[in-house]
Parts: sequence; C-alpha cells; structure tokens
Amino acid sequence: MKSKQWIATLAIVGLGIVAAIFIMRPQAPTGHDDHGHSGVEAPHAEDSPETEKRVAMDDAAAADAGIEIATAGPATIVTTLALQGEIQFDQDRVAHVIPRLAGVVVKSVKNLGDTVRKGELLAVIESQSLADLKSEHLAARTRLQLARATFDREKRLWEEKISAEQDYLASRTALAEAEITYRTVGQKLQALGLTPASISRGGRDALTRFEIRAPIDGVVIEKHLALGEAVGEEASIFVVADLSYVWAEMIVYPKDLATIRLGQKVTVKATALSAEAAGTISYIGPLLGEQTRSAKARATLKNPDQRWRPGLFVTVEVVQAETNVPVAVSVDAVQTLDASEVVFLRSGGVFEARPVELGHSDGKRIEIVEGLAAGDRYANTNSFVLKAELGKSATSHTH
Repeated sequence: MKSKQWIATLAIVGLGIVAAIFIMRPQAPTGHDDHGHSGVEAPHAEDSPETEKRVAMDDAAAADAGIEIATAGPATIVTTLALQGEIQFDQDRVAHVIPRLAGVVVKSVKNLGDTVRKGELLAVIESQSLADLKSEHLAARTRLQLARATFDREKRLWEEKISAEQDYLASRTALAEAEITYRTVGQKLQALGLTPASISRGGRDALTRFEIRAPIDGVVIEKHLALGEAVGEEASIFVVADLSYVWAEMIVYPKDLATIRLGQKVTVKATALSAEAAGTISYIGPLLGEQTRSAKARATLKNPDQRWRPGLFVTVEVVQAETNVPVAVSVDAVQTLDASEVVFLRSGGVFEARPVELGHSDGKRIEIVEGLAAGDRYANTNSFVLKAELGKSATSHTH
C-alpha cells in the first residue's frame, strides 16, 4: 500500500518538473501578434531614400499651388555692394536769386512749389538805386546826343576851313568821353538783368520798378520775401532748382573705398516708392568726414517725372562684377533640406529634391555649380510648398 502511494507521489513530481521546463522554454516567433499582424514588418518601397525626396504632383495641382516651372540655363550674375544714401538736389542745377538792388517788394508772383520757366517774372521791387542809375543813363544819353551833334558841326566847319582844327579835335574828344560814359551806365543796367528796351521804357514807375525773373527752368524751393518788405541787394529771396536731374548721395566706409570707382554702374532703390533707377558714380569724395569717418560719393539720376524727391532715403547698389555662368536658377527655387541645399527638379509628374552646390548670386539669380544641367526644368516659385509636402510624408512614416 505504501509503495503504491510512493510511486504516485513520484509521478506527480515528475509531471510538475516537465510542465515547468515546458513553460520556461523560449518560444519561437510565430510571425503574428495578438491581432493577427506580422511581428516583423517588411520595408515599404516608398521609404527608400530615393522616394522620400520625391513629391508626386501633376501640372494642375502645381498650378493651383502657385508653382511655376522654369528652365535652368546660362545667366549673368551681377555682384553688388549695397550702400545707404539720400536723394539730394543737383547743386549744379540750383539757382539762388538775389535782387542786386536794395528796394521794397511791391509785387510777389510766384510761391513755393511753383514751376517756373527761365525769364518768367517772380517778383517786383521798387528801388531808389535803380532810379538813380536810370537817371544817370538818360543824362548820359542826352550828353552823347549833344556831343555827337557838336562833333558833326565842328567837323563840317573844319573841313570847310571855317573853324580851327583845335575845335574839331576837342569836339571829337568830348564825343568819345560821352560814348564811354553812356556805354558804362548801360552796362551797369544790363548787369542787373535789364534789357535795352526795359532801360528805355517810359511810364510813371519806369525809373523805380525792378522786375526779378527766374534765371533757369525749375521749381521754387525757397522764398524769402513778402509784400512791403525791404530787401537788401545781396539777400537770397528765391531759390529755384531744376529737378530733372538729382544726386543720389551715398556714404562709403573705408573698407569699401577700394571697390568704388568713377563711372561704376549703380541701381538706386527706394523702398518707400517701390521704385528703382539706373545711374553711374560721378563723384567720390577725397576726404573722410571727421565725425562719420566715411567718404561721400554720388551718382546722377535722371528725374523727368520728379518722383525722386530730395531728402528721400535710398539704397544704392554698386555693381562690382558681372560673371557669366553656364547654369543658374532663381534664388527662390533653392530650399534647405536635411542640412543640404536642394532644387526641386521636375520630371514627368514628380518633383525631385535634387542636392546642388551653389556659386555666385546677385540676390535674384544664383549659380548652380553642381547638381543641375542647362535645360533642366525646376520649380521656380513656391518651392517651399514641395518642401512642406516632404515634411508631411516624413512625419507620416514615423507613425
């Protein structure tokens, strides 16, 4: 009886050991998880490095995204230096108007901002000095007429042997002196801007009336007189500027002086006006300013519509070099992807992010040293949309 119990006990213990060994033994992978999915995923074809840098997009979708297709090709890259500047009057076309005679303003015709033509009336003053000069001129003219008549008479009498030669010679000397005096006073009046007709003009106010006229075509930019005001002969009463040409004056620091030279092409840009104009450097200052430690340079610009107003701040781009390159694309086409510069190459219905090596750039076009060939088609605008699409694809694959 006891032996049977002992045998049963040993059998139970043996079965327990076998069960424990079975439970603890490593199980081979079945290839499926609890949900029936494969435990080891096969690599997706779209996860390969080549396909991860491609975006499928047809022409209609590209157009809707604002993506324009351009062709890479030769270009001239213009390297520029940007300098800060300001539009100034062309000082060779600015005229200060002074009366040249003291007097009182009796009429003011033109005001600030008025456009004037050369010779057009600006103002009228009454001047006692003018009256004195005109009176002297009239007296000189009368003396000249008398001296000429006396000379003619004495010459005739001398030729007829009636009067002495000494009287004839004296009358000739008096005539010469009268002519000199008359001519001298007339030149004084003409120096004031009076014409022979205005000098001889009669009338109640003819002696004192002095008309001040514009010396050049232009715009009145300063006015310093009023009705009834007494003005001096050297007072600057008007300033007239011809704005058909202006200066773009720029500041050049010592480090940039070696790259600036006369005749260099420049492009002047005004952000406030969204405008630009071409010119050439016409002056480079020989000295450095004591306060700014910089030199001044300027370019002359045509200004037919007067949109370049003096005082306007501008950026002056100085052309330093012009380089012809075999392959170039627009700057907007280049994107940074995985720390590399890429351009999205168009091939069929796919955009491929093609790594490129960049060269010279002028801010609009950029040289492609390696990665593209002339004739390759690429995404010219809104290429960031394609970069964003690649980012979405990479995010979806991580899940």
